[in-house]
Amino acid sequence: MKFVSALLLGFLLCLPSVRCATEEEFPLVAAQECRPRGGWPNFLAKAGTPGAEVRIAYFGGSITAQEGWRPKTLAYFQKTFPQAKFIAINAAIGGTGSDLGVCRVQQDVLDRKPDLVLVEFAVNDGGATPAQIFRCMEGIVRQTWRAFPECDMGFVYTLTESLAPAMLDGKFQRSASAMERIADHYGIPTIHLAMEVVRLARAGRLIWKSPLPKTDAEKQALGDKFVFAPDAVHPHPETGHELYLQAVVRSLDPIRAASHAPGRHALPAPHTADNYEKARLVPITAAHLSSGFALPDLKTDAFAKRWANRLPVLGRATQAGERVTFKFKGTRCAIYDVIGPDSGQVRVTLDDRPPEVRPRFDSYCTYHRLSAFLVGTELPDAVHTVMIEVMGEAPDKAKILSQRNQTIDDPKRFEALAFHPGAILLVGEIVE
Repeated sequence: MKFVSALLLGFLLCLPSVRCATEEEFPLVAAQECRPRGGWPNFLAKAGTPGAEVRIAYFGGSITAQEGWRPKTLAYFQKTFPQAKFIAINAAIGGTGSDLGVCRVQQDVLDRKPDLVLVEFAVNDGGATPAQIFRCMEGIVRQTWRAFPECDMGFVYTLTESLAPAMLDGKFQRSASAMERIADHYGIPTIHLAMEVVRLARAGRLIWKSPLPKTDAEKQALGDKFVFAPDAVHPHPETGHELYLQAVVRSLDPIRAASHAPGRHALPAPHTADNYEKARLVPITAAHLSSGFALPDLKTDAFAKRWANRLPVLGRATQAGERVTFKFKGTRCAIYDVIGPDSGQVRVTLDDRPPEVRPRFDSYCTYHRLSAFLVGTELPDAVHTVMIEVMGEAPDKAKILSQRNQTIDDPKRFEALAFHPGAILLVGEIVE
């Protein structure tokens, strides 16, 4: 499926200094559809103001990118508050979690001046440690409220079949349980969109993975069963996403009841001292690019223009030995790029560590997509030097594609060994 990203391989790692929490070490939170906490007082006040323009940021992964709960809830808010005008900020990128989110929240969300930010990363954070989720989700909250203290927030949880066992046992999945800690600390409402999905599964009425019935005979054969998704992950807009919509509808009244006087959100002391409040996205042009790197013009280059809403600058190098070099002061660094059929691999050198190869081609590279790879994490908060070099050795693309029963359909599409970096993802800052 086209929504999986190499981000999940590069970012969601157990931290060197923190053991991956087991369920015993990190108790799961009891499942509850809505915890309204401090409500959405500013959002609701503005939504009730005639002529107001209300901007809702939908910040998440591929489930939010779908034409599903995002447009459905926007239409619901517009119908519920007809006196205002609602505008969606679509800040969803398939296959990405809060680790990329905390770096791109300024560019993709805050620069568009939201009144409400709905954060949906529980599925794509499914492999992250609780400690990492704390850092990232708290970083998103603190960046948001420093920039817009009157902006309300909500954490929205979705579900896949593989993450369902805890929910079937009456507990949130681990990622959502971790996010609840941050929501509690800051008084942020949370909505688990999949409580009705779980109820149907317990009753034996849910089909996690199936096409929707088309003929009368198929519908009759289905009986009272409910088809959730074509892939057990991304709900059918006609079915699974309708359940997601209704969860938001049911949650609005308790959130309204918890919402008192509008005002600015105060930032308490951090829940996690080393949270990623200082995370940022820096254009790749802040680094030194060797002479063989091209910086295509967004006005004339169709490929670069395609990614301009996420990567306003996009480099391209195809020759072995081309390099990106830079220094930064901070604790974490990654590269935000585009990968696809023409991608190769790079050699990464961080400080005086041995070089490491980072493939920029995987079994999903029959098409181009946004991705990222980790340079270093949990580093000393000091100045670090990074060099990334395009390699001339090709990965075995045919073998890699065969992992998903894919093949090289057109050798010309796959023959290049390109590197398309667009930005540096930092917890820290670039230094000269």
